[in-house]
Amino acid sequence: MSERWSESIPTRIPQASSRSNLPTPGENGNLAVAAARPVVSGMGPEARDAADEPARVAKTKQNGGRNIELVALGSIAPALKADLPLAIEDYALIGDCTTAALVGRNGSIDWLCWPRFDSPACFAALLGTSEHGRWRIAPVDPAARVSRAYRDGTMVLETVFETADGSAALIDFMPIGQANSSVIRLVEGRRGKLAMRLHLTLRFDYGATVPWVTQLEDKSGFTATAGPSRIVFRAPLPLHGENFATVAEFNVVQGECVPFVLTYGPSHLRVPAAVDWRAALHRTEAFWRDWSGRCTYAGPWREAVQRSLLTLKALTFAPTGGIVAAPTTSLPEQLGGERNWDYRYCWLRDATFTLLALSSAGYREEAQAWRDWLQRSVAGSPDQIQIMYGLSGERQLIEWQASWLPGYQGAAPVRIGNAASDQLQLDVFGELIDATYHARKHALAPVASAWAQQQTLIEHLEDIWELPDHGIWEVRGGRRQFTYSKVMAWVALDRSVRDAERFMLEAPLERWREVRDRVHATICRRGFDDSRNTFTQSFGNRELDASLLLLPVVGFLPPNDLRVRGTVAAIERELMVDGLVRRYRTNINVDGLPAGEGAFLPCSFWLADNYTLQNRDAEARALFERLLSLRNDVGLLAEEYDPHAHRQVGNFPQAFSHVALIGTALNLHAVGPAQRREPEAPPLAASMPSVLREGVLE
Repeated sequence: MSERWSESIPTRIPQASSRSNLPTPGENGNLAVAAARPVVSGMGPEARDAADEPARVAKTKQNGGRNIELVALGSIAPALKADLPLAIEDYALIGDCTTAALVGRNGSIDWLCWPRFDSPACFAALLGTSEHGRWRIAPVDPAARVSRAYRDGTMVLETVFETADGSAALIDFMPIGQANSSVIRLVEGRRGKLAMRLHLTLRFDYGATVPWVTQLEDKSGFTATAGPSRIVFRAPLPLHGENFATVAEFNVVQGECVPFVLTYGPSHLRVPAAVDWRAALHRTEAFWRDWSGRCTYAGPWREAVQRSLLTLKALTFAPTGGIVAAPTTSLPEQLGGERNWDYRYCWLRDATFTLLALSSAGYREEAQAWRDWLQRSVAGSPDQIQIMYGLSGERQLIEWQASWLPGYQGAAPVRIGNAASDQLQLDVFGELIDATYHARKHALAPVASAWAQQQTLIEHLEDIWELPDHGIWEVRGGRRQFTYSKVMAWVALDRSVRDAERFMLEAPLERWREVRDRVHATICRRGFDDSRNTFTQSFGNRELDASLLLLPVVGFLPPNDLRVRGTVAAIERELMVDGLVRRYRTNINVDGLPAGEGAFLPCSFWLADNYTLQNRDAEARALFERLLSLRNDVGLLAEEYDPHAHRQVGNFPQAFSHVALIGTALNLHAVGPAQRREPEAPPLAASMPSVLREGVLE
């Protein structure tokens, strides 16, 4: 534990600073949506003067069924601009392996779902304004200089504010392993005296519900309750309410620490007990440092790899081992657009890459938990397999729209749930079985485990592999004969044949081999454009797709095969923008949505992997370094990057982007999943013990 957290540091009730004006909801980033209804944000401790008085909620002024007025960004008054969310890359992640929060550079928590990643948000300003819930702690001086970083090897975030009068650090974290999930925010004086302001707006149900507020008996704070949820706020200073928000101003001087604790608990149970913030900080830092210290990668990009691994761990739902794709919903893939999806679920698409990233870097326990989650989630009839599941394997992920939220930077709609869960995607059979293949190979599970289930899946795949599907990108423009889907059907058959042969497992090998070879021949005949020397997005068309970069990675063809080289060259010509890779051309209406999105970051990592496989090492390193430069100041990546606006876009942070980063870092040293393949084995069958011999892993 850092010395600054010793018992010698005083915790005190700061002297309230004099002021003529109280903070109003707002002071967040830049967006193009103006609120059209009165501020009715979460009630503060005004309930001390009228305990249990119901909230007086002003009637909402409707505008076309939505509670916003869309206006040009330049015409928004400065005060209103300040009330809107920051750029996506200006946020950082804190979490406790059950849920997570996004903390802005301005000291504002604008997104938090409680008690799980997929629960309704109590802070939803990320998708609207302060009236939809946020918690900001920042200097009164709006010109304060800001710097921030995670404490080494942890998910404890430290934001430092500097002014001429003084400096203070805002330390944000979520304690690990508590009976009740909490967010703890500590304001620590570093130099001189700094005037600070707190502004807390609690709004349950994604900003729709104003809670009932009651003062705690010991007057240390208050509870906010609505339906099944209760949140307890404790603070060592006077608070009062304004415009249905909780506000306070205080001074912090060098050597002092002011703690604020927000704790979730079911409303039908007793109020959660107060948290010992010193002990919680010590345990949380120790947990993360112990976990990150297990990383066995010792190459030149250790910091980036370790931060990506920490992000994956923070996105893990510890009770089940499931890993969410992202902790957010509806951050747009195109600024102002409608490509806005809920990513707070677990995708089978990420299965093999995630398992290999974890096991390759020394995290066998997490890889085993992920593999077990996969097996449990898909258990049942093979014709009901889904592309994604809930944190515990839930299947009903019904999609609906939160019409009262204006969306991030006006990007509507805000979607809750994901209708793509009902799609047919043949590639998930390959992802699931390839993950199982590697689990057996690296002794993450007993050899015979899940073999009966796998046989049933293969029997079903034999019947449906020739059907059109929605593809890896979950298009909503109708089913097609997507080439990559067929490739992953081949992977499912190929890995099943290999396991049966290697481990002497009972199987109709002759039939499986015949179907496997037929699938391969069909792809090479119908999915390849001879005139352009490239594989295509789907059978019978000329469009390209970045998923084709995975053909040599999964072992469908050797990396130096002329057809693979031709495909890589075609993607370089037609899908690259500013040196980054787009998934496909969105103006061809393949996905049933308006055209336009950013460059998909995992695809750019896949291109770097292809360069490595083709011994184009200088190009691979250059592209990898370019991708690393797109991370934000604390090392996080979203799903996509807009090369024109120079902004991260899409849900954030994105597990798939960080998994791809880890894989490429390993591949650049010939130790990753696309390298060191065994004789007659596909590239993803890399033997991880060989990594130890190379000395890149400790």
